[in-house]
Amino acid sequence: MSQDFFAHETAVIDDNCSIGKGTKIWHFSHIMSGCVIGENCNIGQNVVVSPQVVLGKNVKVQNNVSIYTGVICEDDVFLGPSMVFTNVINPRSNVNRRGQYTKTVVKRGASIGANATIVCGHDIGEFAFIGAGAVVTKEVLPYALVVGNPARQVGWMSEYGHRLHFDDNGIAVCPESGEKYKLEKGRVYKIPE
Repeated sequence: MSQDFFAHETAVIDDNCSIGKGTKIWHFSHIMSGCVIGENCNIGQNVVVSPQVVLGKNVKVQNNVSIYTGVICEDDVFLGPSMVFTNVINPRSNVNRRGQYTKTVVKRGASIGANATIVCGHDIGEFAFIGAGAVVTKEVLPYALVVGNPARQVGWMSEYGHRLHFDDNGIAVCPESGEKYKLEKGRVYKIPE
């Protein structure tokens, strides 16, 4: 295992992990065997990354997050404090369902707010924004803003994390980046420059 990453002395890193250059792993976190963590990630305090989890580059994992087997986070994903993934749809203490984990993919650039819960098997689209405390029970579209329990879509977000307001032609402009977006047939697309 390469050592071009930082791990706090209280972090536990099992054998057979792949951890990218420039990644930081903070206090009391546990990186389990067989996981893959990309370059320049930040793994906060008291985080568990389970076997076979894949994190892309520049993933930010805030404190008290458990990322269970079956989860894949693409590049530039943000996981807010104490958010929760699940990986078994019908858990029972007396029934062993190892090997029956349901896959969840969090696509590039998505953000998941503090204390949100992602029920397994429901992918999160690129640059989607999951509000704090939301409980996601179905797939989330790219650029969608979802809130509540169960989570429902209430709008659209830019790649810079600003709510988009569409004109009569279905065009919105991000107030920070100036990038333009098109709302068409219930989906949002960034307009190439």
